[in-house]
Amino acid sequence: MSRGGSARPSGKSTEPIDWVTRAADDAIRHAGGQEALTDGLPEGRIVTCASGASPSGPIHLGNLREFLTPHFVAEELRRRGVAVRHLHSWDDFDRFRKVPAGVDPSWAEHIGRPLSAVPDPWECHDSWAEHFKAPLRAALVELGVEMVEVSQTEQYLAGAYTEQVLHAIRHRDVIEEVLAKHRTKKAEPAAESEQEAAALADSVADEDDAPTSTGSLARFPYKPYCRSCGRDTVEVTSYDDETTDLAYTCACGDSHVTNVATQPEGKLVWKVDWPMRWAYEGVDFEPGGLDHSTPGSSYTVGKEVVKRVFDFRAPSYVAYAFVGFAGMQKMSSSSGGVPTASDALRILEAPILRWLYARRQPKQAFDIDFGPEVVRLYDEWDALNRKAENPDKRDAQVLAYERAVSTAAAGTLPRPKVVVPFRLLSSVADVTAGSAELISRIVGDVGHAHDSVEDLEPRLGRAMTWMSEYVPAEDRTTVRETKDAERLASLTEDEELWLRQLLDRLPDRLELDETTALIYGVPKLARGMGLDDAPTDEVKADQKAFFALLYELLVAAERGPRLPTLFLALGSEKVRSLLTP
Repeated sequence: MSRGGSARPSGKSTEPIDWVTRAADDAIRHAGGQEALTDGLPEGRIVTCASGASPSGPIHLGNLREFLTPHFVAEELRRRGVAVRHLHSWDDFDRFRKVPAGVDPSWAEHIGRPLSAVPDPWECHDSWAEHFKAPLRAALVELGVEMVEVSQTEQYLAGAYTEQVLHAIRHRDVIEEVLAKHRTKKAEPAAESEQEAAALADSVADEDDAPTSTGSLARFPYKPYCRSCGRDTVEVTSYDDETTDLAYTCACGDSHVTNVATQPEGKLVWKVDWPMRWAYEGVDFEPGGLDHSTPGSSYTVGKEVVKRVFDFRAPSYVAYAFVGFAGMQKMSSSSGGVPTASDALRILEAPILRWLYARRQPKQAFDIDFGPEVVRLYDEWDALNRKAENPDKRDAQVLAYERAVSTAAAGTLPRPKVVVPFRLLSSVADVTAGSAELISRIVGDVGHAHDSVEDLEPRLGRAMTWMSEYVPAEDRTTVRETKDAERLASLTEDEELWLRQLLDRLPDRLELDETTALIYGVPKLARGMGLDDAPTDEVKADQKAFFALLYELLVAAERGPRLPTLFLALGSEKVRSLLTP
């Protein structure tokens, strides 16, 4: 039989290995057994890496792991020449559970209806579900994530799962046996924060483990949406195995009979729905949050359900921890105010955001801080970029970098043609009020030659956004509009001498090296020394006092951006206007 793909790309025995490598190996084993790692998969066999998300609210940076984890594994398989697809299921046939803050309370009338049937309160998309899918889709395109999307609403309503639904109903006693066994093992996790409590509440609700009816039909594995009101607030009253007629009453007061074989009006409960899809789609690898991996939760139950009911082996699996923001332990997509991938991409270049997820084991929790840590993060990224240019230094860190900067579909993701340190761009953006042209001139003057502003993108735009929207106003630099006449009138003798020495030698066109030498050299000149002389202890003390004076007169603060950069940003004319008594 013709075989395709291999365990790992041929090459040096020192090829670095990371969590993605191991997860790709597990996916191959699931698809073709242990021998597939050495012999390859049968011709035509496509490995399926799956993800799923309910578009019930903003898809935050914690949820992003659901998308990026299978993406990285699929990319690794493509790198090996293995046929693979990243299949993403939108759980838009899930019920609308609650009205979040900021939404008209009248939307409570839609609680219990499918997310795809709830109107968009912002009136910009066809439904609630589409409103929250759209920004995530746009962010994934920017991140180079290519996936095959499946709407569970479309699948169920088209009858794609009808045979699987009927099969599950016929085996409802087995399903209940499995659920009952695991129900006794379920541990109730403790919440450590309000965000974590909200997320746990969502995950428990998503289990769909509550009874849908009473008596012999308790915990029926299939729940219809009411034909009258569209909600799932129904109680199954009877089911005929021969005719597949299912009768129910709804909280709205109406009763109906639906034929499961011919009228797709509902869905399997979550703990049956997920393993059903594993078998239906032939899933070989899928991640899940840690809350899906505890005793009695979705994955542990699903492993047994898929084997005993659907005759399929559960996919290889990795559990991932949540991603926090500015110290938050955990976030819930149904509570507002959580940062999304779109938010992060306004500050971080796409490869950097990918790298944050690629470089860590999925079970490792981490925070994405949009505060001062952004500057350090860019410095770390630039250092790794330089390391990656040396083939002799290729290790697991560089492998994570390689996974971050390019994809099979998108190629190399956008990066600046000329790399300027983020700290310099943001500092210059601070004192130039975000003028891209002025920033471009200044960074060119300080040694980062480039042909146009576009050569600095996309980093320049992100630095400008970070400085204007994420740095607190009290930490930003505000240049004086007019000179401080009162302070200039009270200068000491030394201060008058320093300013006179500076203004006498300040050229009309400022260059970085000359401006730096002059600012640091003025206290030397005042003591009869040359600009190039080494500073004495007395000169160092004078320099400190002189710099403090300049900050006070230029930006009304005790400190600010580097003075040479500040001078270049303001220009000679502005500096003179603020420093001349």
